[in-house]
Amino acid sequence: MSQKQDNLIVVLDIGSAWTRVLAADVNEESLRYRGHGIVASAGMRKGLISDLGPAARVVKAANEAAERVAHANIDECVVGVGGPHIRGLNTRGGFELGSRMREITREDVRTAVDHARSVERPADREILHLLPRQFILDGQPGIIDPIGMVGARLEVHLHMATASGSALQSTVTCANRAGLEVTEAVLESIAAAEATLSADERELGVCLLDIGAHSSELVVFYEGAVAYTASVPIGGQHFTNDLAKGLEMPVAQAEELKRQYGHAVVTDVPEFAEIEIANPTMQTLRLRAIAEILQPRARELLQFVKESLRVGRVEDALGAGCVLTGGGAMLPGMLDQVESQLHVPARTGVPVRLSHMPGELVHPSFATIIGMLLYAHRMRLSRAAEDNSLLAKVRAIFAASF
Repeated sequence: MSQKQDNLIVVLDIGSAWTRVLAADVNEESLRYRGHGIVASAGMRKGLISDLGPAARVVKAANEAAERVAHANIDECVVGVGGPHIRGLNTRGGFELGSRMREITREDVRTAVDHARSVERPADREILHLLPRQFILDGQPGIIDPIGMVGARLEVHLHMATASGSALQSTVTCANRAGLEVTEAVLESIAAAEATLSADERELGVCLLDIGAHSSELVVFYEGAVAYTASVPIGGQHFTNDLAKGLEMPVAQAEELKRQYGHAVVTDVPEFAEIEIANPTMQTLRLRAIAEILQPRARELLQFVKESLRVGRVEDALGAGCVLTGGGAMLPGMLDQVESQLHVPARTGVPVRLSHMPGELVHPSFATIIGMLLYAHRMRLSRAAEDNSLLAKVRAIFAASF
């Protein structure tokens, strides 16, 4: 196995059902797939780590699988964060630049953001992302990047995505026990958006709904910026559990039935279609009986989403509709239910394909982890550009001194 490579980017997604590690390297400023590992999760309960030992062993196994494919040592990663503890908050703040107009600097932008973030929040909340929605310069709104402009007062409208401090620390500790240093944390819904949404959708207004196993994450973009983030406590496992209880069968068998014959719209299933199942003896089952159990749960999920959008005051901001990602997005009829319940167009979000990446990863269930790679790469490029800009200014100062 080769030594650690500086151009390697590795991301870790500890999900309720699966733990995934994905590695890519930067090839001429673009990402190239290097390897991945997927292992069934352990030590998880309701979307959170409940037992560090088994969870860490799974992370280690997934990482070792990725190392074998990538032929590289992996000892650091970016982690994804999601679950029912996610909260979003919109705030604003600003300051006077002085008695006279002057040019806005990067430090001024940081100061405005610091003013906007200094709001009271519970002690256990950790900030994941500070996402400017717009800047206002001398009363002029709608500014995306004020650096280099001239004014006397700078304000910012900011979206803060926060997580439970204990839940975030459990994720970091789990990765550490598996031998991985965590360099950054990314909100999973924002990552999924990175891999699936177009610039036009972000501008017109769009809701990305990432349907996980035990919860579903949502993020709303409007006028190109994040306007709202939240989580709702229903995921694909709830659909499976409903089937297991309703049909009196093991959860594993219910999951297989859901994958093969599930549908979220009863009337789209042929009325007299039947299959034979062993439960425990052979018996006949109407396919509509499966849909009759799944459809109410799909509608309940979307009612939670609808109420969340109402609370966030973004229900009328979805000009481009709703995009579904995650394994739950593949249930037939879900798009129809979204259009019926939310009254917006809907599509399935398929992640972009990285160079050399296996085709089976181009699937809605991999949107989050692929988006994490894209996000981490974009942040790395942004920091490098900022460092180069600072270095150029320092050189200019020294050059002016001689």
